[in-house]
Amino acid sequence: MEMLMQATFWAALGNIILVNIVLSGDNAVVIALAARQLPPQQQKQAILWGSGAAIVMRIVLTIFAVKLLTLPWLKIVGAVLLVYIGVQLLMDGGDEEGAGGAEHTTMAAAIKTILIADLVMSLDNVLGVAAAAKGNLTLLVLGLAISIPLIIFGSTLMLKLMERFPVIITLGAALLGYLAGEMLVSDPRMVEWFPGLHHAQELELIKGVLELSLAGLAGAALVVILGKLLAGKSNAHGKSKEVG
Repeated sequence: MEMLMQATFWAALGNIILVNIVLSGDNAVVIALAARQLPPQQQKQAILWGSGAAIVMRIVLTIFAVKLLTLPWLKIVGAVLLVYIGVQLLMDGGDEEGAGGAEHTTMAAAIKTILIADLVMSLDNVLGVAAAAKGNLTLLVLGLAISIPLIIFGSTLMLKLMERFPVIITLGAALLGYLAGEMLVSDPRMVEWFPGLHHAQELELIKGVLELSLAGLAGAALVVILGKLLAGKSNAHGKSKEVG
């Protein structure tokens, strides 16, 4: 109770919520992407369960974040997973075909996609939350718990926008590709190829930002192009089977 009376506690709690809101925009996009093909009555359940599980997983990740992010190859594997998820989401129906593939998506599959994507993306996000909590586990859990309804609201809003503007689905998949590109080049194993990301000097820092941006754009392009190509082939194969 004494802790609740301290101004520093509430200031830190506000910082955690703010950081989590800023860093959870991409998670809201993924949750909406994964849930969009479910029947309307199941979409809310998928968003609720997916968001809750993602928050719990993020709490666990935050406790081990610093050690996890120093492991070589971890981000590279994460980047590959994000590319796979982005491409898969486009193949499941990136534009007008989205409604037609609804019967192929189950609640379990949607929640699985949400958890895998959030697990990968949270590797970097949790550092910001952990820094704001300053080692206080109570603050960490409380701040993330309060953020759950905010993520759910963001996911619901994105779902409605995707129904109205299908191009957002492609943009969401591109976002996953962008994050994958950034994650790939920031892995400890990539130090030799992208030295600008690992130096504090001003010129090297600028070079690092450029490397990060270019890697992100390359990842976004890869996901969209690959996803559209495979979706086109899948649609063509389905139509040829119907004709046959």
